[in-house]
Amino acid sequence: MLIAMRFLALVLLFAAVPATAQVVLPASPTGKVVYAPGTPPQQAAWDPIAPYIAVGQDEPGYRNWYVATPAHATSVKSFNDYLEQYGVSGVFPTWKLLRTATSWQRCGQQPFEVPPTSEWPHIVQTLRYVRDYVIPAVGPVEPVSTYRNPALNACAGGAPESAHKHYSAIDMVPLQPTTREQMMRTLCAVQARRGPDYQVGLGFYAFLRFHVDTTKYRRWNMDPAVASLCPPILRSSDVATAGQPVPAERPATADPVSIIGAKVVYAPAASDPPPTNDNQSQQR
Repeated sequence: MLIAMRFLALVLLFAAVPATAQVVLPASPTGKVVYAPGTPPQQAAWDPIAPYIAVGQDEPGYRNWYVATPAHATSVKSFNDYLEQYGVSGVFPTWKLLRTATSWQRCGQQPFEVPPTSEWPHIVQTLRYVRDYVIPAVGPVEPVSTYRNPALNACAGGAPESAHKHYSAIDMVPLQPTTREQMMRTLCAVQARRGPDYQVGLGFYAFLRFHVDTTKYRRWNMDPAVASLCPPILRSSDVATAGQPVPAERPATADPVSIIGAKVVYAPAASDPPPTNDNQSQQR
């Protein structure tokens, strides 16, 4: 009698579970979670900075660099005071404005560096443009490279007179899901309106990485799909500050990681090695 009552209770319990409920089976011996048939796997998390920021150039890496010598703390404070003086200290956390280049390890350089004081004025105008026009247009962005000293710039394959050498340039990625085409179209429209006033250089590199400086009004590396909406304005005399154009086609090794409407956002496949120098990641 007791066995029959228990069996009846189990039958009633399963009957009470809605047909649409998701049932997760116990973990397999390999440690992987096995889902019931018809349960879709979760999409990969949106992480656009992963291809460009290695361990050591993240926040823990910055803390290690900061305490490595008292001179770092002194120079960072002076730089932060300078940004406050000109009203641009809140655009990004100061430490993110000290990231050097993606290829800092291969080039035997530091992951962070405070530029010479003579170069500080150049970043002020760029930060104002990013604050007033870039962020309102595309949402929050993450700086992935700013100042590059001459030796690092040469090792990274940067243009001879790269705006990064003079601390006018910031390479960034958007933190909100978007597509390369939409990002280009939006930033190009903003530059067309306000770029001449700020002398904005706008370039697009691998995946969702883009470049902004306030050295000279110019644009490069437009995808053909949006080039008709944003006609090229890069002149031959500008190559020294912009670098050579690169193909804008999606690499064969890229995997889709997020679908926004009918558009596909691409990022490097998990099996792809991280960029080893800034020439490979199309940084200028």
